[in-house]
Amino acid sequence: MNSVVDTARRAKAEYTDGADRPLGAYLGTLAVYGVTTGAVALLARRLRDRPPAVGAADLALMTVTTHKLSRLIAKDPVTSPLRAPFTRYSGTAGPAELSEEVRGHGVRHAVGELLTCPFCIGQWVATAYAAGLVFAPEATRLAGATMTAVAGSDWLQLLYARLQQAAED
Repeated sequence: MNSVVDTARRAKAEYTDGADRPLGAYLGTLAVYGVTTGAVALLARRLRDRPPAVGAADLALMTVTTHKLSRLIAKDPVTSPLRAPFTRYSGTAGPAELSEEVRGHGVRHAVGELLTCPFCIGQWVATAYAAGLVFAPEATRLAGATMTAVAGSDWLQLLYARLQQAAED
C-alpha cells in the first residue's frame, strides 16, 4: 500500500512542479460524480424498461439549458451566496456576471473551481438534466424551456444594449 501512496505522491509532485494543485480533492470530486451518476443509472435501470429517447428537440433544449444554468451557477450575482464559502469577490466580469477568485486548499479549492467554472459545472448540469429526463421528463422539459427562454432573453438584452449604444454613437 505504501508503494501506491508513494507513487501517487511522486506523480503529484512531478505534475504540479511545486504549484498548489488539489489533485486528491479533484479525485474525490470525480469519485462523487462517478458514484452519483452510477447510482442514478442503476436506479433508472431498475425503475424503467428502457431509457427515454433523446431527440433533436430534447438535445437542443438540454444544450441551451446546460449553458444557461452553468453560467447562472458559476457567474450570477444572485447565486454568489452559494459560491461565497469557496470564493472571494473580485469584481464584475460582464453584464450581470461576477468575477471571483477561488480560495482555500484541498476540497474547498476544488469545489471553488467547480462552482466558478461554467465549463466545469456544465458536465454536472447536463448529467442532472439527463437524469431529469429519465425520472421526470415533463418537469425537466418545462425547466429546460424556462432556462432556454431566459437565455434567449439574455441575448435580446445584450442586442438591445448594443443597438442602443450604436444609436448614441
